[in-house]
Amino acid sequence: MQSLARGLAVMVALGRPGGATLADASRMTGQPRATVRRAVQTLERLGYAAARGTRFVLLPKVLELGYAHLSGLPFRAVVQPHLNDLVARVHESASVAVLSGEDIVYLARRPTRRIMSVDITVGTRFPAYATSMGRVLLADLPEERLDAIAVKPLSSHTIATTAELKAVVRQVAADGYALVDQELEEGVRSLAVPIRDGSGRVVAAVNVATHASRATPADLVRDVLPELRETAARMAADLASVHGPAWNGDLREVVRLGR
Repeated sequence: MQSLARGLAVMVALGRPGGATLADASRMTGQPRATVRRAVQTLERLGYAAARGTRFVLLPKVLELGYAHLSGLPFRAVVQPHLNDLVARVHESASVAVLSGEDIVYLARRPTRRIMSVDITVGTRFPAYATSMGRVLLADLPEERLDAIAVKPLSSHTIATTAELKAVVRQVAADGYALVDQELEEGVRSLAVPIRDGSGRVVAAVNVATHASRATPADLVRDVLPELRETAARMAADLASVHGPAWNGDLREVVRLGR
């Protein structure tokens, strides 16, 4: 079982946009490079991963492991109509994600146009520290949990240190929303708010993303933030009706169990 756990951790590391080198995967998983190499070789042999120069990327076969489950969850059925309605009002792409380790995982999405170099689908992962949804989710964690997050530049705008991340997350907690301006990818701005359970705990996040040429940060806060907050409140109300008005469960557990 330990070997399985190690292999799955390596697979998650390779699932980042652009894949990962053996050194990257070793750092992200905390495993020796030799252990990571053996896991990657197994994934290659089974058709789940492939080399791209010095990096390794996941192949479409990994969708067999969970895409159908994620895309068919009742949770997605609850939030998707609200995403569709939000997109119809703001005319930009919108998504819902949860926190998984140091990453966010997309559970639902409604695109309008492609604005990123990576095609985002259900199951896509991004580093939480560089995304609006990730910062909303990190803001509900104890601050000491942020110390373990390895921050590195993903664009010329990305925060550079853990200290900066802590300061940003504190501000997100105070504001009740997160705005990320071209930190994940040049030209992409996004705004996110939390989705809360019955106890007020943040269990997911919903965002709107746009190209920087179409909206300034001030535009997003003025025009999109009220729509996002209304959508999040409607999602929370519907999730409570599905799981019970006193629902305070961990959404990651709900996802795991397929409820």
